[in-house]
Amino acid sequence: MSEQSEYSAGQIQVLEGLEAVQKRPAMYIGSTDSRGLHHLVYEVVDNSIDEALAGYCDHIEVTLHEDGSVSVEDDGRGIPVDTHEEYDRPAVEVILTVLHAGGKFDAKSYQVSGGLHGVGVSVVNALSERLAVEVERDGGKYREKFERGEPVTDLERLGDSDDTGTLIRFRPDSEIFETLDFDYSTLETRLRELAFLNSGVEITLTDERGDEVESSTFKYDGGIREFVEYLNESRDALHDDVIYFEDEDDGIQVEIAMQASDDLQSSTHAFANNINTREGGTHLTGFKTALTRVVNDYANENDLLGELDGENLKGEDIREGLTAVISVKHPDPQFEGQTKTKLGNSDVRGIVEGVVHEGIGTYFEENPDTARAVVLKAVEAAKARKAAKKAEELTRRKSALSSTSLPGKLADCQTKDPDDAELFIVEGDSAGGSAKQGRNPEFQAILPLGGKILNVEKHRLDRILEHEELRHIITALGTGIGDEFDIENLRYKNIVMMTDADVDGAHIRTLLLTFFYRHMKPLLEGGFVYAAQPPLYRIRYRGETYDAMTEADRERIVEEKCDGNPTQVQRFKGLGEMNPQQLWDTTMDPEHRILKRITVEDAAAADKMFSVLMGDAVEPRKRFIQENATDAEWVDI
Repeated sequence: MSEQSEYSAGQIQVLEGLEAVQKRPAMYIGSTDSRGLHHLVYEVVDNSIDEALAGYCDHIEVTLHEDGSVSVEDDGRGIPVDTHEEYDRPAVEVILTVLHAGGKFDAKSYQVSGGLHGVGVSVVNALSERLAVEVERDGGKYREKFERGEPVTDLERLGDSDDTGTLIRFRPDSEIFETLDFDYSTLETRLRELAFLNSGVEITLTDERGDEVESSTFKYDGGIREFVEYLNESRDALHDDVIYFEDEDDGIQVEIAMQASDDLQSSTHAFANNINTREGGTHLTGFKTALTRVVNDYANENDLLGELDGENLKGEDIREGLTAVISVKHPDPQFEGQTKTKLGNSDVRGIVEGVVHEGIGTYFEENPDTARAVVLKAVEAAKARKAAKKAEELTRRKSALSSTSLPGKLADCQTKDPDDAELFIVEGDSAGGSAKQGRNPEFQAILPLGGKILNVEKHRLDRILEHEELRHIITALGTGIGDEFDIENLRYKNIVMMTDADVDGAHIRTLLLTFFYRHMKPLLEGGFVYAAQPPLYRIRYRGETYDAMTEADRERIVEEKCDGNPTQVQRFKGLGEMNPQQLWDTTMDPEHRILKRITVEDAAAADKMFSVLMGDAVEPRKRFIQENATDAEWVDI
């Protein structure tokens, strides 16, 4: 651990009070669903990571307890316990009860911090039924307890201690959150990411809720180099070593790791102060600009662009098959809003450009074989891009992609207002026929799919545009594809995938999601895509009708509602077995249907999952199936 810098009550600056958090929690944590629930853990962990960035913390332990509470413990300096001058209360209490109270608004306590907005632990406290904090520092061990943001004990000294660190244990408020069920894999993904981004820090996640304790420990001395290797696990790399370089300028640290593969998909992930900047920002712009320039300079100097008739490579050509992680640590990051998904600091772009220019330029000079492989892969991508453009123009001339000519299979809705309209993409022509009869034609459009669509993970845009079913989807949605994609032209605010509840249906849904993720990602990011949840069973008893989504549902309904003796139990093998009225009642009626919204929570994890499930490499997919087979609720083959 490094020498103690200033971090006491005097460094805690207060901006305003905490009253609004319980009334409008979504303003502070994004939502009160599962996403917001997990955000509470991230806020507390971010404080421990900030201690690690400052050089005072080596180990962080996150535990999910049987009683529904979560604890986060670190071996940092410990939150200050001395009295805060302005509030005449212990600093630890001020940090936990006053919004925007923290040690991160000046540079004396933390040079770099992810929790810049300072709402972190005070918001967690406000949104918890109960919270306890234990601090070890200044030779003692201290504890204070809170309920719904209010202190219920004074800060008490429990005894002497030579250690330092902080333990925060909290139980989220059941009156605020829609769910209190923490998902182990969601937390595991984020904590693994943090361990990659902060080399040498050990993070342990333990789940005590089940019959057997589950635990994972993450520590990566190779940092983001190991992150790129992890993301590329299911791809064939064009060069063995990960290209890595780092630099610091004016207090801004820049780390970049990248590796090219023969894959067709690009996987670039940018982070600022450990925050996944999904919308990009100046660091990502700087990386893309410099990468394009350096590769073109090298290609021109070595006469490698002969097949392109004097044209330069475009950025998208060079990034095809490239996996890259850009991590920036900035002492004063400017994020757009509390969601922190876009970095706005203008000074970062130039610094990143300089680092990339020098780093890749030097690497290419020292590794000409790798440089040549990267350039030739990009040339192939450029040739395919030009072929795709020709195919697109040809298709457009035939009117297939123009919005004036909708596909013949599409039964469109009457409303022209996208906010009221929804599109059902239905598996099979027979189910499509039932859906057309059962729908409300005023606002519901139906597009039947004739079987399985192309696996776009393995094909470029020119092949995708040749595929009739995908062309129908592109045309029906109205957004265009590739460079011409424009979310403003979306014709339906809800896009519902309606497939059978069997293996084939799941496969079609996965193929559709792969297409949306790779070529229309804003649809997923904007929350426009849903999966319909058709029931597996329909149960009748004494004139009443009940729908069951699972086997367990069916058993419960038979016992509780039908006294164990139902009049009729009907199993739906597929959507095509339902008549139009049943399809409307169970799956399409907005009053009664269940839809599952599909979103992208973590782009890096999603990228890796699509590569594993839909890519060419068999071994990672086999390993995934072996590890997750026991989690499958049903396999209807």
